[in-house]
Amino acid sequence: MDLVVGASESTINSLVGKLGSLLAQEYALIRGVRGDIQYINDELASMKAFLLDLTQDDHDNRKKDWMKQIRDMAYDCEDCIDDFAHRLPKDSNFSGKCCCPWLAALLYDLWTCWPRHEIASNIAELKVRAQLIADRRMRYGVESPKGRESNDSSDDVPGYDEIAEDQLPRREMTMKEPVGTRTVMEELEKWVENKAVKDRTVASIVGFGGVGKTTIAMALFNKVMKDFDCRAWVTVSQNYDEEAVFRDILSQIIPDYNQQDSYENTERRNTEKCIPGQFKRALQLCRRHTPTTQHDNSGRSKLTSATTVKEHLQEKRYIILVDDIWSAETWKQISRCLPDNNRSSRIIVTSRLRSVGAACYQSEKDHIFSIDFLCDEDAEMLFKQSVSESKCRNDGDANNLSKQNQKHSDKEIIHHGELWRRCGGQPLAIVTMAGLVACNQNKPTKYWDKLCKRLPARETSVTEVFDKQVNSLTLEGVKRILDCCYNDLHGDLKTCLLYLAMFPKGCKTSRKCVTRRWIAEGFVTKKYGLTEEELAETYFNQLLRRKLIRPVDHSSNGKLKTFQVHDMVLDYIASKAREENFITVIGGHWMMPAPSGKVRRLSMQSSSSKPGDSTKGFNLSQVRSLTAFGNINQLRFQEFNNRLIQVLDFQGLKGVRDKHMNHICKMLILKYLSLRGTAITEIPPRIGKLEFLETLDIRETDVEELPENVRKLKRITSILGGSKNKNPRKGLRLPEEKRKKQQLQDKEDDGMKALRLQDNEGNGMKALRILSGIEINKTTAVESFYLLTELKKLSIYKLSIEGPDKIQIFEQLLSSIEYLCSCGLQTLAINDLDSEFIESLDKMSAAPRYLVALELSGKLEETPNWLQKLHTLNKLTLSVTVLRTGTLDLLSSMPLLYSLTFSFSGAKQDNDIVNVLEKNKSQSDGEIFVPKGFKSLKLLRFFAPRVPKLGFCDNAMPALEIIEMRYQTFEGLFGVNTLGNLKGVHLREEKLGEKDEKTINGFLLDDLKYSTEELQVAIDHTFITY
Repeated sequence: MDLVVGASESTINSLVGKLGSLLAQEYALIRGVRGDIQYINDELASMKAFLLDLTQDDHDNRKKDWMKQIRDMAYDCEDCIDDFAHRLPKDSNFSGKCCCPWLAALLYDLWTCWPRHEIASNIAELKVRAQLIADRRMRYGVESPKGRESNDSSDDVPGYDEIAEDQLPRREMTMKEPVGTRTVMEELEKWVENKAVKDRTVASIVGFGGVGKTTIAMALFNKVMKDFDCRAWVTVSQNYDEEAVFRDILSQIIPDYNQQDSYENTERRNTEKCIPGQFKRALQLCRRHTPTTQHDNSGRSKLTSATTVKEHLQEKRYIILVDDIWSAETWKQISRCLPDNNRSSRIIVTSRLRSVGAACYQSEKDHIFSIDFLCDEDAEMLFKQSVSESKCRNDGDANNLSKQNQKHSDKEIIHHGELWRRCGGQPLAIVTMAGLVACNQNKPTKYWDKLCKRLPARETSVTEVFDKQVNSLTLEGVKRILDCCYNDLHGDLKTCLLYLAMFPKGCKTSRKCVTRRWIAEGFVTKKYGLTEEELAETYFNQLLRRKLIRPVDHSSNGKLKTFQVHDMVLDYIASKAREENFITVIGGHWMMPAPSGKVRRLSMQSSSSKPGDSTKGFNLSQVRSLTAFGNINQLRFQEFNNRLIQVLDFQGLKGVRDKHMNHICKMLILKYLSLRGTAITEIPPRIGKLEFLETLDIRETDVEELPENVRKLKRITSILGGSKNKNPRKGLRLPEEKRKKQQLQDKEDDGMKALRLQDNEGNGMKALRILSGIEINKTTAVESFYLLTELKKLSIYKLSIEGPDKIQIFEQLLSSIEYLCSCGLQTLAINDLDSEFIESLDKMSAAPRYLVALELSGKLEETPNWLQKLHTLNKLTLSVTVLRTGTLDLLSSMPLLYSLTFSFSGAKQDNDIVNVLEKNKSQSDGEIFVPKGFKSLKLLRFFAPRVPKLGFCDNAMPALEIIEMRYQTFEGLFGVNTLGNLKGVHLREEKLGEKDEKTINGFLLDDLKYSTEELQVAIDHTFITY
């Protein structure tokens, strides 16, 4: 509960709600306790009202100390209530086991006598603390808050229009060239394109934090990467982890690298399963005493990542962007593993430190570019552009605003002209201020006049980086600007922003991961008629509009997939979080001292694999949220109170094994559990004890099946499993239960297993909203899916249905899917390589009208006849086996279709697939024509062993921006010059067998290169073996 941090309304309401529930439990309370709880409840409500009336100017040292006391008391109160709720068994547990009610009540009183007296004593102490805190305010003169002005409240409830606007996500596919950098960009482009220089050369971009170094480097990288064989972008930051950096590079220069690791590791484990027990123990003993290097989760040697990078790049022309280096020594370590291969390779480095730039400058062929603050003209242009972007949901809207409403926009921005002038030409300050302006369009002049007085005055000073006079902004000036942007947020949004300090600098953070964690932490509750998920998305979109977070990667539907927080913004919110004891970080780059109070949210960011005393001096008994990066050896589970932890995120954590599940299953109020990318292989049956669990993420692990007791998770909303990146995909089997055998010869009860989504009382996983990455086979009782009426996403990675019951299972599965679609299913994905189930989808009696995303992969020969009726669909993936002109005609009229993909996800090229493709091509006279239409489509992708000749007609796909292809054989792409909005083409040619220097057909390259000067064409070559 976070009373002080952002005056978070949702979290204090959660505590008041718990107190109210406790008062309603007649059986649980003893004499005298009810009055104490009522007193604490009333005091907290009054304190909340007092704090909400405080303005930012009212926060003097006395008020801050008093607020801290309220927060600590509320923390302890919440812990006491949760301990009360979980130490006392429910009365129904006794009455259900006893036929005599009065005897059951007597047994319950005797069984719970000691815990109830102990908790009563704790509540009495909390009541005294609440009284003392109230008295202390009067004794030390903590005055009542001044009256607020109606237009000057940062904690105003957001209006309906604002909520409705932020519900609609911004969709993007391409990046714009940064403002005010044309000269620098031209010089950098000349450096890159100078092929007369065969040596590997380095360009270092240095400058003050927030001047746009990374933005410039990324714009250059995206513009020139088409000319290189290999390309990668990595963020280093202060906490340099060599292994993580080079594995990130490997994942980009060898696209299937992680998949190969996983395959080799799985094969090794499968081989071990076949070894008898005594031999297996002997093998493990031999390994234990054999000198080896350390291994990570994928099974590869820790020392081979950098070596593999060097070997792979030895004969390639490559470009590598190394962002945010903080020491010359770090650069030297990275540089040694990037070969100088006499192929005109290029390395781009960004850093705040001139010493790093000097270390990169080893010859006259290297360059140092110092980035200055923007001049007034560029600063104004950036401000206007950023305001327009924040007001609109996509680039088209922004362009329309700038063209159609230019006069109105100019008039409005002139009114705020003093704001951007106070930002000192620093791009970070300008864009965050633009976000504030865009989100407060209805504020009166008085508000902006008062805001200007809080901003730093313009200064001309000598900066340490540039050694010359410029219109600069000091670190203190940046902090004051961020203060204004932060104080403008309403309470819940402040809390959500501060929570991002849990993640390390330079970390690419998943949007979905963050929103799920906000919900589990209690920062987001149902309001404004929205569910928790919808409101969390709304809050995220508000932070994005306000430019407090920056996008990194987008999904194929255009929505933001991952994001980063700028270093200076992250420094600011980490400082705020530390002041309020909201988040504690151990390791990494923060160097935080041990907090004086109890730790509530802990982020462990050390990359060391050695057990240490990093938590020495920390009181971890009240930790509610634990996030760990690096290695699990840093943790000592005995230091934590398992009864209080609600959020546990071990994603990608090294060293996590099945034995650690014993500790995790003791965390009885756990709501969020992520083990994604760890080495666990099994979920124990004790998982059923985590009755409050809402999210279970076990993607990219070796867990193959869920235990039977998972059906006891009545509050579970998201089950995420399987491995999407494997080829073929790996699915997660649902829990199975043997039916009782009534007769050995009875075919219906002959030991077959069936899924049970509910227990004997009819309860179960009815709250489930996301079921992703599952495998359906003959032992799965698919008829039970109809119980999941709240389901919004169903993703089936594998269908293994054979035998005499195949038709019956098909009918049951189809009936369940049709029913779920009628209940509001929004995302349906089915990957069917062998069973031919997807062919039966055409028999659905009603179109799944609520779908926004549909994926049908496998041997699909005909598209369902209801497909063109899906008017809300924005993302569609179909098997390449239906790629023909007739299919494109069918889809061309879909009004909201944003992304269209034709793919085949088989592990190898299938002769049947090839024959179907040849048949489709012959039906289209040897060439697939893309008809006019597809007015909203921006992304077109083809992932298949063979892609036929494609031609674009006039007026086809007018909004298309990106074409992506991955193939072994490609016959050509024509009519590209008709695609007026096309920004980029990415081709990945997969070749069988050994490396072959044969390139893509020359006529194809010519057609692409000469279609438009601004078209970015990137070509990759990968070599695969079967």
